[in-house]
Amino acid sequence: MSAAIAKAALSRASAPHRTVAGDEVQQQSEKDLLKFLTCGSVDDGKSTLIGRLLLEAGAVYDDQLESLYAESGKHGTTGGEIDTALLVDGLEDERQQGITIDVAYRYFSTPRRKFIIADTPGHEQFTRNMATGASNSDLAVIVVDASKGVLTQTRRHAFIVSMLGIKHVVLAVNKMDLVDYSQAVFDDIRNDFTRVAAHLQIPDIRFVPLSALRGDNVSRPSSNTPWYADGPLLHILESVYVQGEQEMEHLRFPVQWVNRPRADFRGFSGSIAAGEVNVGDEVVVLPSKKRSRIRSIVTMDGDLQTAAAPAAVTLTLADEIDVTRGDMLAHPAHQPTIVRSAEAALVWMSEQPLAVGKQYWCKQTTRRTSCEIRAVRHAIDVNSQREHPAQTLRLNELGFCRVAFHDPLVVDDFRHSRGTGSFILVDRITHETVAAGMIRAQPNATTAEHWDDEPAGLQLECATSRVTPQERRDRYGHRPATILITGLSGAGKTTLALELEERLFDQGCIAAVVDGQTLRSGISRDLGFSAEERSENLRRGAEIAKLANEAGQICIAAFVAPENSVRQRVKQLIGKDRLLHVHLETPLDVCRARDRHGRYLAADAGRIDSFPGVTFQYELPADPDLVASTEWRSASSIAEEIVALLVQRGVLTDSATASDRCGR
Repeated sequence: MSAAIAKAALSRASAPHRTVAGDEVQQQSEKDLLKFLTCGSVDDGKSTLIGRLLLEAGAVYDDQLESLYAESGKHGTTGGEIDTALLVDGLEDERQQGITIDVAYRYFSTPRRKFIIADTPGHEQFTRNMATGASNSDLAVIVVDASKGVLTQTRRHAFIVSMLGIKHVVLAVNKMDLVDYSQAVFDDIRNDFTRVAAHLQIPDIRFVPLSALRGDNVSRPSSNTPWYADGPLLHILESVYVQGEQEMEHLRFPVQWVNRPRADFRGFSGSIAAGEVNVGDEVVVLPSKKRSRIRSIVTMDGDLQTAAAPAAVTLTLADEIDVTRGDMLAHPAHQPTIVRSAEAALVWMSEQPLAVGKQYWCKQTTRRTSCEIRAVRHAIDVNSQREHPAQTLRLNELGFCRVAFHDPLVVDDFRHSRGTGSFILVDRITHETVAAGMIRAQPNATTAEHWDDEPAGLQLECATSRVTPQERRDRYGHRPATILITGLSGAGKTTLALELEERLFDQGCIAAVVDGQTLRSGISRDLGFSAEERSENLRRGAEIAKLANEAGQICIAAFVAPENSVRQRVKQLIGKDRLLHVHLETPLDVCRARDRHGRYLAADAGRIDSFPGVTFQYELPADPDLVASTEWRSASSIAEEIVALLVQRGVLTDSATASDRCGR
């Protein structure tokens, strides 16, 4: 294409968009906006495609075109043709290497819609930049080279797109000119990607055969693909419906700044992350849970009666209550969740691998706090989308982790609200952004995970028993201890606990069973089965065991307890000298066969979330005192071995002495 021909084509395409005034300004402002990204593997033609879109939408001016033609001769890779990729690859390093490094944002409009494009890198090294571009997009255009097909990076990007909650995907099968516009090649790629997407949450997938270099099916239908009739890419971008899909309808207003321009004015500035707010609305300030009403909504253009996301406003309240940066305002009837720990999907973005237990900065909405990764649940193979055990995450790896926050965070499930359901992790030393996180549902999380809570009372005074530990040992004939029995559901924990209790009772010991399931019918009836609530159920059981030990008794605690970190908490609470950990390594298929209540089947069907051994990783204990299996050993023989361990540790005298003392 000569410069004159290109310029003439541009002039015809862009003339209607050159001058915008009067009624046209209003028309522009009334158009809806589509934010989309392009992604895919290296050299699949993403930048060329975006450049072609800009060119044919009339978003390139004459002087830009002249410069582009000159740059095409210097950096271009298309021979005598104009290289539209150079419209987007703005960095000198990108032009020299022929790849996209950073996220390049471009803006254009058509008579039907306004667009913001995020052209993201294809190279695996810059996957973190792709995740950045995807975090605020409504649609993803995943570009595939027709001569190469679906690659690993294509699968990785599809998974990230799904994980980031993007519901609309266009698979742009580019470079169809290299395969003679073969329908068979296009169908094979479509079928391959359909199999990849079968395990992902992407409800709307479109497929377009195109050539960004030649302009086939970019903005107008191509005669080279008579077998394709679903319209060019631009038609899909103009017509796809995305309004109202991404954010929840309930108010979420993170406070960014406490605005005090004068003594008689105190407002709270920020951008509405979701929903709307009206003058007179009752609001709750989180995490303090103090309430007030909206007195005014202040903007640079004057006060408003109502405002909605994503407006930037200053809110004033009717009452003088404490509100600070990082707090969130919401309607009392529809509050987000307050958490100190959360299950989250992570995209790891650093060359330094994730370190369990290391402190990072967490930035979520306008709030910053320290945090640490308590456990890596599993990593995800981007090729098969299957989970596999992992101790860490490395650059560009995806996984699910449990994150503990040093201060409470106010969150929503990411799938319901991106703004309040996402966060980033920052290295405290290098200040490098190391991960992007997406929070998963936290049912009843305000009642869960109280290991680190301080007592609510300010002047608590614990009663001191008048009976000494030695007097209790002399009376009972044994020292206090807790036997923690862990294992999968169906492993035989309760059966062993009851057998051990009976055996100790027959020897004259004061022993009691604290069973995890039994607790759920009473003291833990408010808890569900999320990771946090399971942890809280064990915490309550451990507190009971501790009280029993302080009263000189032996406690037998039977819990699933799938996490090493939580089991360590129990050891810290009770004391390692008092705790004996027995783990039942009964195989999963045996546990399934014993399931009389259908829990495993319900977990398989997705009706029970975070079920250990099925949808939640069971972390094998690192240092149990005894490992046994009820597959081939009886509860009686295991109980006998536990009693021997208690004698060896000095908790019990030998069984004969205890029996003689009690006259048994």
